[in-house]
Amino acid sequence: ATEYNIYRESAGYYGFIGTSKSTSFRDENFEPDTATTPKTNWNPFASDNPSCVCFHQQRMVLAGMKKNPATFYMSRTGDYENFRKSFPLKDDDPVEFMVASGSIDDIKWCVSFDNLLLGTSGAEYKVSAGNGSITSKDVSISVQSYWGSSNIQPLIIGQSIMHSQRNGSHVRDLYYSGESDGYSGNDLSLLAPHLVETHQLKQWCFQQSPGSNIWAVREDGVLLCLTYEKQQNVFGWSRHVTDGKVISVCSLCGDTEDVVLMVVQRTINGATKYYLERLATRFKDTSAIADAYYVDCGKTVTASTATTSFSGFRHLEGKTVSVLADGSPETHVVKNGAIELDYPAKKVLVGLGYDSVLSPMPIETDTGGGTTMGKRRAYGKCLVRFFRSVGGQYASTRLGDIFDVNAWKNRQWFDFPYVPEKYGEACQPYSGDIEFSLPGGQDADTSILIKQDRPLPLRIVAIMCDVDFGEQ
Repeated sequence: ATEYNIYRESAGYYGFIGTSKSTSFRDENFEPDTATTPKTNWNPFASDNPSCVCFHQQRMVLAGMKKNPATFYMSRTGDYENFRKSFPLKDDDPVEFMVASGSIDDIKWCVSFDNLLLGTSGAEYKVSAGNGSITSKDVSISVQSYWGSSNIQPLIIGQSIMHSQRNGSHVRDLYYSGESDGYSGNDLSLLAPHLVETHQLKQWCFQQSPGSNIWAVREDGVLLCLTYEKQQNVFGWSRHVTDGKVISVCSLCGDTEDVVLMVVQRTINGATKYYLERLATRFKDTSAIADAYYVDCGKTVTASTATTSFSGFRHLEGKTVSVLADGSPETHVVKNGAIELDYPAKKVLVGLGYDSVLSPMPIETDTGGGTTMGKRRAYGKCLVRFFRSVGGQYASTRLGDIFDVNAWKNRQWFDFPYVPEKYGEACQPYSGDIEFSLPGGQDADTSILIKQDRPLPLRIVAIMCDVDFGEQ
């Protein structure tokens, strides 16, 4: 100790009378200041550990203990690890509060926003104070919704909070609404219930740039992505399946964009391996086609002179890989950590290939004869607007076959009719409209199917089709 605080008893309290740099102090009958009393030790976590934490108003908030599941604790102001109390209590003393509701709901998460928000297994609460600052004497809790939350840590995105509902599947946002002077939200899983129903989200992260994407890991190892733009009222889901299972995901701040990292479990050459993989940067408007990165678990190798032999791929031993050699796609099998190209190249990108599939919902409208739902339909001229794309195929499909991998893989596929700028040269990234005719029957749920199975960019801006409707 370098300094001692001296207290003297007065009317049952020990009041402050001075300080000393040594172990001696001369009391000249100073008047004790009973508003400043010695702090008493208090450790609410001596026999129990909290499961969630956040920081709010210069305090550390801890909650979610087994013995006191509905109670949260706040440290002393400006001293995060200090839970010592004054007697009588002062405004900067620690806070202990139990959320009283119709049921005993354990606290799953806590988040610092405009107010302190708590998510329990039964409801979501706002913690506030009359004078703005929460103290042991001034704290108020009001319920905001009764959806309930899982124990996945919420994500703060702009002016919204994203949390997972009680069963761990549905995703809801929570934002301040001036109409109700409280927090309200929407179920963001309604447009893609097949991706979350009967599943649980185990972990997620938010990638702010580029785009606004939430990457979530399901319990079966499938990676989901939710694009969320609250200001534009835009949100949409996509599913990302790889050769293996995604175990964990996180997002870090990079130099030019947020970096998404994930741990993936794969079976390589008969053995289970775990890989730490980084999501590649997005294909930019100025990127060359040779720099396109559309493979999983990939690696780039360059040579000083053009050659057909490249090595350094033991992490993909025995796998059939997609190769982009100086911008040209090829397919090979890794043997002894190496591949042999069909044609010489200086730069190759080698990784696990995947199919990207897009299928819009069947077109429905109201006509003079009533709705088109249930009527047979035939697609005439179709037009797809691309932006810096290469490759891609199209086919016709039925709505029920979209989720059947074997059904759409066995379809008859047709390549988009790209035309190179110069005869005899490879196609460069193309921006513009391509017109084609869609083969297929006249079923009531006929739709268009677009696929990219090459390690090349395929970015679609719009799809326009002429559709003739017949009788049911």
